[in-house]
Amino acid sequence: MGIERIGEVCLLTSDVPRLADFYRKLLDVPPGEDAGNWGHQFVLVKETSLSIIRDDTPRSGQGAVLAFTVKDIHAARQKLLAMGVEIAEPPTARPWGAVNMSFWDPDGNLVFFRCFPEESHSGS
Repeated sequence: MGIERIGEVCLLTSDVPRLADFYRKLLDVPPGEDAGNWGHQFVLVKETSLSIIRDDTPRSGQGAVLAFTVKDIHAARQKLLAMGVEIAEPPTARPWGAVNMSFWDPDGNLVFFRCFPEESHSGS
């Protein structure tokens, strides 16, 4: 048995609709058939799914760290600011060529957006 890819990332929360709505707005994904479900909602259903699952277990601190690759890190930052999201780290160039920024989702999970500027200019 060999693992080929990650099939699903699940975020646990006590408020499924709130967190699912945040990620749908963040990722420009329309509500699915399960949008009113308080127990479990899929946000992305692609090669790797992102789902939000109800869990009322008390936690301290964050439960996950997510990273998404975006085409335009500065446009992504403007979208986050328009959503009222607190930026943890502004877009910062990394030695390996990526530009990363980070922020927190409504449950306190750390999320990274990253872009690879060389890749976005290589096809132009």
